[in-house]
Amino acid sequence: MGSDPQYAKWPLLPLAQHVFTLTNSYAARPAQQAAAKNLQDAITEHKMAPLYRYLAHPIEGILNAVGEGAASAAGKPPSRKSSAVGMIAARSASSSIPMAWDEALYQSLQADNDRELEEIQKEEDEAVEKAGETEIQAARGKRAEFWARVGDKEKAIAAYEDVFEKTGILGTKIDLVLAIIRMGLFYGDKQLVKKHVERAKTLVEGGGDWDRRNRLKAYEGLYLLTVRSYNLAAPLLLDSLSTFTSYELCTYSNLVVYAVLAGSVSLKRVDFKSKVVDAPEIKAILGDGEDKLLALSGALSAGPGADVGAQDAGSAPAAARTTVVNLTTLGSSIDQPEAEMAVDFSPLAQLVSSLYNGRYKLFFQALALVEEQFLTQDRYLHEHKNWFVREMRLRAYQQLLQSYRVVGLDSMANDFGVTVDFLDRDLAKFIAAGRIPCTIDRVTGRGVIETNRPDDKNKQYQDVVRQGDQLITKLQKYGQAVRLRGSERA
Repeated sequence: MGSDPQYAKWPLLPLAQHVFTLTNSYAARPAQQAAAKNLQDAITEHKMAPLYRYLAHPIEGILNAVGEGAASAAGKPPSRKSSAVGMIAARSASSSIPMAWDEALYQSLQADNDRELEEIQKEEDEAVEKAGETEIQAARGKRAEFWARVGDKEKAIAAYEDVFEKTGILGTKIDLVLAIIRMGLFYGDKQLVKKHVERAKTLVEGGGDWDRRNRLKAYEGLYLLTVRSYNLAAPLLLDSLSTFTSYELCTYSNLVVYAVLAGSVSLKRVDFKSKVVDAPEIKAILGDGEDKLLALSGALSAGPGADVGAQDAGSAPAAARTTVVNLTTLGSSIDQPEAEMAVDFSPLAQLVSSLYNGRYKLFFQALALVEEQFLTQDRYLHEHKNWFVREMRLRAYQQLLQSYRVVGLDSMANDFGVTVDFLDRDLAKFIAAGRIPCTIDRVTGRGVIETNRPDDKNKQYQDVVRQGDQLITKLQKYGQAVRLRGSERA
């Protein structure tokens, strides 16, 4: 079984990000214009008639909520397909730069699609008559990739399933399921993605090779990110950094962003230090100066022998020390739909360092920049941006309060660079929800926060007593049921 992935080119997931950008009120006007141009160019280049209709049709198109043809539709309200919710920024969003509907262009694309389908059918018929099963499967695979390329979700999935049923090669089966997962991610169909992630895990556990196991980690981690399971996504995404090859899924820069954000909000402090703050793969992107150079050269390591590696790097020739590799371009090829844009990671780097080092004023500033530059602009992060910001504020509050028995409200507000009233309101929400064990006393005038440290041993004792009471109750009910049955038999 070959290790080269199959069916990995389509669909082009960056196009889904362009669709999201067009409907994102947080996106800048130039970004929306660039997204519209890239989307239109791709539709024309790859003959995407079904996707063009799905997006731009004046009545049915999801980008034209108030379509060009609304006036001629006799007051008929524009349709909004339920599957569109995963592609656009909000349920009621409409593109501020609507895609123009060109009926002549659509008919031309449709005619090209029909001709290509006829050629594929002819190739399959000839393979049935003159060739073997391999050639027949190749023609079926072409049909599946054709539907994935032009953006017909249902027909693409049906064609992939047809190829899946007729192939016995495990590696090919896994690749087909990963292709279906990408179709689900393209259209934001979380139920479809969940179903086929489980299906892919079952196949991989049945004997999948090393490369496909690693690719599945990135797929599953990204899916978990979309359903707000950051605690489960973090280890998968962080593990994928050193072995990432799934460039059909996302760019390496995006993977770094997803891994760092998931780790920052979910990992305990010790794991956060080892897997995010000191991770060489992350330092190679977020680091600066000597740390970044050591990480890129491989001298910086989180494992044993890191000090030896650092010494060797220091004694290396100057030419070797100044050679820097751009990790964001590794693995790129001519199959990539477009070159990866430069990403400013400085807000992310500041978020990580300020949180770990307890510089909370800088942390709040970095959190605002991360929300502006990453959370509001990415289709996978946008849906959970408010939750993420809230959880990161909570994490900072907990980190500071666990070191003190009593803290002045004005002192803590000064540390975070916010007003006393804001901090009071923000902490009150977390205290009422039981997320922070403390009380706020403002009766004295200045305001004091007193932490209520939980007694772990006492809590464990209470848990044992409660569980014991529940067990005794269950045993008593069971005993009564047994006695009743015995008396009936008598």
